[in-house]
Amino acid sequence: MSSSDYRAQCLNAINSKQKVWDLIVIGGGATGLGIALDATMRGLKTLLVERADFAKGTSSRSTKLVHGGVRYLANGELKLVREASIERGYLKRNAAHLVKDQIFIIPVYSYFQVIKYTIGLKIYDWIAGRLSFGSSYFISRTKTLAQLPGIKSKNLVGGVLYHDGQFDDARLALNLAQTIWEKGGYAINYFTTTALLKDADQKVFGIQAMDLETGLQYNIHAKSVVNATGVFADEILTLDNQIHKKILSVSQGIHLVLPASFLPTTNALMIPETSDGRVLFAVPWHNKLILGTTDTPIDKTDIEPKALEQEIEFILETATAHLTKKPTRADVLSVFAGLRPLAAPQSIHQKTKEISRGHKIIVSASGLISVIGGKWTTYRKMAEDTLDTIEKQLEITHIKCTTTNLLIHGSSPNTDFSNPLYVYGTDAKALKKNIAADGNEMISEALQIHKAQIVWAIENEMARTLEDVLQRRTRALFLDAKESIRIAQPVAELMANILHKDSNWIKNQVDDFNSIAKHYLLN
Repeated sequence: MSSSDYRAQCLNAINSKQKVWDLIVIGGGATGLGIALDATMRGLKTLLVERADFAKGTSSRSTKLVHGGVRYLANGELKLVREASIERGYLKRNAAHLVKDQIFIIPVYSYFQVIKYTIGLKIYDWIAGRLSFGSSYFISRTKTLAQLPGIKSKNLVGGVLYHDGQFDDARLALNLAQTIWEKGGYAINYFTTTALLKDADQKVFGIQAMDLETGLQYNIHAKSVVNATGVFADEILTLDNQIHKKILSVSQGIHLVLPASFLPTTNALMIPETSDGRVLFAVPWHNKLILGTTDTPIDKTDIEPKALEQEIEFILETATAHLTKKPTRADVLSVFAGLRPLAAPQSIHQKTKEISRGHKIIVSASGLISVIGGKWTTYRKMAEDTLDTIEKQLEITHIKCTTTNLLIHGSSPNTDFSNPLYVYGTDAKALKKNIAADGNEMISEALQIHKAQIVWAIENEMARTLEDVLQRRTRALFLDAKESIRIAQPVAELMANILHKDSNWIKNQVDDFNSIAKHYLLN
């Protein structure tokens, strides 16, 4: 079934006057998708609505790590580290085409650091238990320089090597949506919630929503509604109650993308102590190098957050202090920002980096359930906890969660991560046939994007806009903003041909994309 056919089928289900959903999930990021999938697997009639595209917000803007959270050890959050380490193991098993073992090395410049980080990472290994990706250990100065070519060698004693996970966040979100469809649930993008439906007792019994593609309004009834909108959770809570206590504290993290030549290795660098008290990663990803991240309190939420100058300078300065090849603004291929939905601080003096990344489930007087906080790695556990809460709310018999062993769409145990098409997993075979039938025609030689991938995104992956394709289906905007702008026109023309759109649509799509993409450029 093509994406267009699926959307039509989804709208037919939404339009059914007699249909009462067991659950409506508002929000198509990691949290919402995980909840909708768990609910579907428990046999609940489930609908997920997302006002933009799946993972448009925070869930496509991470450091691309599936990790237990080394730095959370310093905060004493052993429970969170244990939970994340277990979930990391499940993810590697269930989404084997996207999640892989990544070696990290911490350069150490004193024997005190050797002891400190070796002990800390042994605890990290121990907490992960049988789901550990591998043991950590000290390596010599010579081996450190060989495995991290390009780092500063002055006073270097050696390094501490450890294992964590890496993934492609937006692709995993898409695969979760596809799994929901395959298991009998529904998930639709570009479908915005405008109001909550309430009965005489002010209990929520559904949502009022609008299809952003047609402007049509829908009243959709449900036994339970979950607010899984991340940094926008307070907006949905305002629909529920104009006067409500703010539950979120939002912080921004940015990443700079550089050519791989700045750290020419498959290993990742972890800098454990930066001037702002965070850690900084330099991680190879899709033949590029990601540097990040920052932690800056933000007052205003935005679907397209923008990197601040002080954040850019901080990452460049920190990288310069640790790399022999000094990155400048001119070297940056792309800069992207993401917002973290943190639980509101317990005191006005608490910094955002000190707020727990654990999740919270809040049940309002109206029955609306809101899920806040958490991190990509623990999305499945967040969903399990939420569904257990929903079962109690609906007073239905508990059904055991089955997502710990559920293979995500595309999962393939024998993934060749050196192949540019690896992110498609089991879909790669069919896609390769399409590429061959299309004469191996490229849209971008620099990013190794084939014409057939654009067609595939529209016909099989619910891509509706140019930005969907270039930002989240192919990751072009994140990898090389200038190149993504260059290919915007031909990609839009190809999409228009498939979607039966006119020249005005093409112009609007290119203009809209370029207005977003310019903020990913530094030069």
